[in-house]
Amino acid sequence: MPGTETTHIAIITHTIQLAIAPVFMLTAIGTIINALTGRLARAVDRRRTIEEVLENYQGDRRAALAAELSLLARRIVIVMRAIVSAVISALSVCLLIGTAFAAAFTELDLSRPVALLFIASVVALTAALGFFMHEVVLAAQSVTARAWPHPLREDRTQSTAETK
Repeated sequence: MPGTETTHIAIITHTIQLAIAPVFMLTAIGTIINALTGRLARAVDRRRTIEEVLENYQGDRRAALAAELSLLARRIVIVMRAIVSAVISALSVCLLIGTAFAAAFTELDLSRPVALLFIASVVALTAALGFFMHEVVLAAQSVTARAWPHPLREDRTQSTAETK
C-alpha cells in the first residue's frame, strides 16, 4: 500500500525533525564537558606541581602551598561532579532520541518517557552548570588577592589625598 509507506516516511521524517533540538543540546553538553575537562587538567597539573616542590619549603610558604593543595582537591571534586552531571545529561538526551525513534516504529505511547528523559537531562545539565559555577568561584577567590591586590580603603583614601 503506497499510503502506508508514505505515512511511515512522514513519521520518520517528523521524528528526525524532533531529534534535531536534542542533538543541539548534545553539542552544547559536549562543549561544556570539554571546558570542564580542561579545568580539571589544569587543577590536576597544578596539584602535581605543588606536591613535587612542597618538601622544599618550610613555614608560611609551606602552609600556603598546603592550603592551595586543599583548595585544589575541593576544586577537582567539584569539577568531577560537574562532569558526571553533564555526562548523565548527555546520556539522558541519547536515551530520549532513542525512545523517540522507538515510539515512531511502534504502537506504544512513549511521550511520558520522552518527557521524563528531557526533564532528567535538563536537571542534570543544571546541576553540571551549578557545579561549574561553584568551581569557577573557588578558582577566582583563590587568585583574587594575589592577582589584584587592592589596598585597604583607608590606604586608597590617603594615597588619593597625598597625590592632590
